[in-house]
Amino acid sequence: MAQTSQTSTSRANPRARVEETRQRDLGAVAGSLGAAIREERRRRHLTLVELGDAAGLSLSAVHAVESGRVASLDTYLRLARALHLRPQFELLDPRRRELALRKVDPVHAAMGEAEAARFIELGYEVRIDEPFQHYQFAGRGDIVAWSPERGALLHIENRTEFPNIQEAFGAFNAKREYLGTELAARAVVGRWRSECHVMAALWSADVVRAIRQHRATFSSLGPDGPTLLEKWWRGEPPAVGRCTGFVLFDPVDGRRSDARRWVGLTDPAEIRPRYRGYTEALAALTKTGQA
Repeated sequence: MAQTSQTSTSRANPRARVEETRQRDLGAVAGSLGAAIREERRRRHLTLVELGDAAGLSLSAVHAVESGRVASLDTYLRLARALHLRPQFELLDPRRRELALRKVDPVHAAMGEAEAARFIELGYEVRIDEPFQHYQFAGRGDIVAWSPERGALLHIENRTEFPNIQEAFGAFNAKREYLGTELAARAVVGRWRSECHVMAALWSADVVRAIRQHRATFSSLGPDGPTLLEKWWRGEPPAVGRCTGFVLFDPVDGRRSDARRWVGLTDPAEIRPRYRGYTEALAALTKTGQA
């Protein structure tokens, strides 16, 4: 009831809408910066205390930033310098965000563009590289699509390789736990009636090899990846419940006559890769003008 009242007030009051948008944007930026600082600190094997000492900040201040709380510009600059990161502030047109992604990782970007284009075509709300924060965790959803009318959410985590299995699955499981709650508040739906999370990996020999070596880990995501992705792709998301799964995805459109873009995990020993590795997938994208 309180949520409905607040929403009605913001729609009727332009200033309230502006403030609501400002708070949402502040939270998104703070969450993104906090996640970047935490990831770099861990990569450098620093403790919170060590980073705080290097930046001239208290442990609690560093912890607050990594948790996604809004801090001063000076605090972010101190942490960036302590981690040998170059501070950079940009104002980006979200319609051109996929172009920036393409420069960083063309194959990853092609996977996201294929997914986003289809869901936009179906009339869903779609976000690419969407930042979020939930108390102690902050991160980004590669592709999120939702239908406010149906109360349905889909989150896709795209992966081109798995250099660190535990880290990849840890991040995915955290998003599976927290992302839905954050986006439900952002979309003003109260709670999702249907919430689906899919890990989509490049359909390559490198990934298939990782699957065969860590079969139990990949199987833990559930068997319904191809089924639930197919439902969303047809514009028929599940009506209720939570679902999760894993698929191998082909980023190249029209590469195969059977038109299959993904496959699920049946017997890993029988999966036939479509690419030897990342380089071959990139070459295929370049050849078709998709990279």
